[in-house]
Amino acid sequence: MATLQTERLLLRPWRNEDIEAWVALCADARVMEFFPSTVERAESERTANRLRLLHERDGYGWWVVQTREDPAFIGAIALQQVPFEAAFTPAFEIGWRFFPSAWGKGYATEGARAALTFAFERLELEEVVALTATLNRRSRRVMERLGMTYDSRDDFENLRFEPGHRCRPHVLYRVQRGGESPQREAP
Repeated sequence: MATLQTERLLLRPWRNEDIEAWVALCADARVMEFFPSTVERAESERTANRLRLLHERDGYGWWVVQTREDPAFIGAIALQQVPFEAAFTPAFEIGWRFFPSAWGKGYATEGARAALTFAFERLELEEVVALTATLNRRSRRVMERLGMTYDSRDDFENLRFEPGHRCRPHVLYRVQRGGESPQREAP
């Protein structure tokens, strides 16, 4: 299983003690602001165990993120197939989820860059996408810092949210191997 290192971070496989931190992360209303809801303990435990097994099987997926100085779980970086059907699928997506104490330090950008390098160099993917609620300015800024491009023609309704939910409108960002912007045909 791949462990990725950056200047300040380790993206590593799951450990037993990470489950409790994941439960707390998914129960935090600030972290889950742009998700349908916070997640109850039992569901978070099931998800963590599934993510751990997939990471063990594939060697990538959802990495636990820690700083190089401290083994504590501060968040997670994801590289996975988009888990639903949409106009842009099948596609690989990158994502992140961090405790608020880790926000504003550049960890999401730094960790996501390492995962993108893995995607393009090890998995030889041609393109990776990222998606979020249109309202999620913090994640959109990370996507922009990663050199991902946005095209409003890729906007979509995320059906995991109820009709009328403020987070149902979503944006899609893209980056191709080598950092090129995707070539799009004019409408």
